[in-house]
Amino acid sequence: MTHVQIAIDGPSGSGKSTLAKAVSRQLGILYLDTGAMYRACGLKALLTGISPKNEILVEKMLETLDIDIRFEAGEQRVFLDRRDVSSDIRTPEVSVAASDISSIPAVRVKMVAMQREIAGTRSVVLDGRDIGSYVLPNAQYKFFLTADPEERAKRRLEELSVRGIHTQSYEEVLADIRYRDAQDSTRSFAPLKKMPDAIEIDTTPNTPEQTLAELLKNIQIDMFSET
Repeated sequence: MTHVQIAIDGPSGSGKSTLAKAVSRQLGILYLDTGAMYRACGLKALLTGISPKNEILVEKMLETLDIDIRFEAGEQRVFLDRRDVSSDIRTPEVSVAASDISSIPAVRVKMVAMQREIAGTRSVVLDGRDIGSYVLPNAQYKFFLTADPEERAKRRLEELSVRGIHTQSYEEVLADIRYRDAQDSTRSFAPLKKMPDAIEIDTTPNTPEQTLAELLKNIQIDMFSET
């Protein structure tokens, strides 16, 4: 049996998670939300009063970090210290903390080990910033999503509104987007970058359905019939 790996990378708000979930449903394979794992790390730091940028204290925190990824009714749930934090990790504060803490090499090493272990047991679709370049460099399919910062900020604001979060203005969300872009693309360890073998999709003018259709055109569908 062949396990197929699909890597979807791109900056914050480009539509990675929405696309990955749609691919998972369309092909009947597992979706692993890697960003949620980094968000859980960021939340842990915030809850314990540790700066997500303090490498020494974060590395110490990792020694007792307890993150559990469970799949219930087809949905991924994230548990931190045995508590379901699937909703808690979606706040703007945790988004920034996740970006900061993910730049620490020890954090990425720990998370990537977990991700590779899961991806080695079944066909999966993963989204993130370094999936095709670092986490799954031998993935059969690699995609890199892009979108204008202004469009990504608009999408993020709408997403937060749906969740009942109205603490940020459009300008603040756009500033966060630009901050994360700079942080993710310039970090020294496993930065955000497009690999030469990745197919780029600009999602700026697309609906989620159009982006999914564009991706599926590049997938050999019959590979998944026996996975």
